[in-house]
Amino acid sequence: MIPATPSATELAAAGWERCFLADEPRLSEAVETYLELGLEVLLLPPRDEDLPGCAECVRAAPERFRVIYTRRRALPEAP
Repeated sequence: MIPATPSATELAAAGWERCFLADEPRLSEAVETYLELGLEVLLLPPRDEDLPGCAECVRAAPERFRVIYTRRRALPEAP
């Protein structure tokens, strides 16, 4: 299980890859696309290390934004 606020290192160790920072409507669109591709999706609040150079809009309303992480689904174990 991943802790509530994992570090980039912890995420990478668990197989998660950072995709991008988004808010609606792109957030829902991206999640839907990644799920359709068969990927697991993890949404986390942005951290300072996730913010682009000019991040005033994110800092002003951080609850609107999420960083999207994806990873391949684990294959079911053979019987």
